[in-house]
Amino acid sequence: LILFLITAISATVLAVSNDITAPKIAEVDRIKEEQAKMEILPEGKEFKPLDEDKLNEIKNSFDNVLEIFEAYSGNDLVGYTIKTVVNGYGGEIEFMTGISTEGKIKGIKILNHGETPGLGANATKPYFTESFKNKSVDGEIIASKNPSGDLEVQALTSATRTTNAILDGVNIARQVYNEKLVK
Repeated sequence: LILFLITAISATVLAVSNDITAPKIAEVDRIKEEQAKMEILPEGKEFKPLDEDKLNEIKNSFDNVLEIFEAYSGNDLVGYTIKTVVNGYGGEIEFMTGISTEGKIKGIKILNHGETPGLGANATKPYFTESFKNKSVDGEIIASKNPSGDLEVQALTSATRTTNAILDGVNIARQVYNEKLVK
């Protein structure tokens, strides 16, 4: 009986604290995602969700895609932010890729990951994320220890699985852009 009372009180306290904190956590996540959109596609001043029917059509073909936003500067469409989820070494990696209407990757931003500190977690470091900037979406992006070509990005040392997962996500975003979004 005492054990039951303790667990019932604990469960009640947890439920109440979850109800109190859940909206605040959701708001912090929303702000974090808005900042990520502006960071990976700085030309965009306003971000509007892609039409729901078109998004669902894309999700049916590409199940790694979570969200797509159109980026506008005034009335001009300047690009898209494509949020994807891929499986890395430590679990799911959720990130955004910004692609301009000129067909260039403007940036990537890792939102959530469970990668190994010092190895796969280096995917959040600028030397890795910056290597994607201004890469063309015309061909498949690949990793290299010494990137030199237009379609090569910096590989993460001792984190091949993380590197390949992020490349998969970026290439999915590139494919979505080329097949479904280019007008």
